Amino acid sequence: MAFTVHGSRFTVLMRVFISIGSNAGDREANCLKAVELLGANVRKARVVKRSSLYETEPWGLIDQEKFINSVVEMSTALEPDALLEFLKSIESTMGRRITRRWGERIIDLDIIFYGGLVYNGTELVIPHPFVHERAFVLVPLEEIAPEFVHPVSGKTVAALARVVSFAAGVRRIN
Repeated sequence: MAFTVHGSRFTVLMRVFISIGSNAGDREANCLKAVELLGANVRKARVVKRSSLYETEPWGLIDQEKFINSVVEMSTALEPDALLEFLKSIESTMGRRITRRWGERIIDLDIIFYGGLVYNGTELVIPHPFVHERAFVLVPLEEIAPEFVHPVSGKTVAALARVVSFAAGVRRIN
């Protein structure tokens, strides 16, 4: 994110969290490749932390393979829509094709939080509108950022994870 003050241009690096998921092909390798691609262009974004990988039950459409999920913390100066475009380009590079909503996918990258921003764009809502319901996001996110505060609910990630994780079907695999 950039802004100008008294003729000087400043770049602000935002703390963002991206969820990663795969339930097609080599799920673990797909997630790790996505992390590699997320950090490959340091001018766009830098990976700060990565959670462990977790095997999780499908959400939304339950009649499909289990997922491997992870969350990364990144530092970026990209505006929210440009960050979304960057994520979509990685999905495309990895071979993601649009199928049915919440269906099988080689890779899925979602912006969960973008600093403390609350944003309602035409193709993007931040914080992610289902984050508080998704143990497959909250459990790995709690591993790397338990203190992060949801900008709408005012609750920490740790508090949100405690509510959903007791019956979540989330199993750490590494």
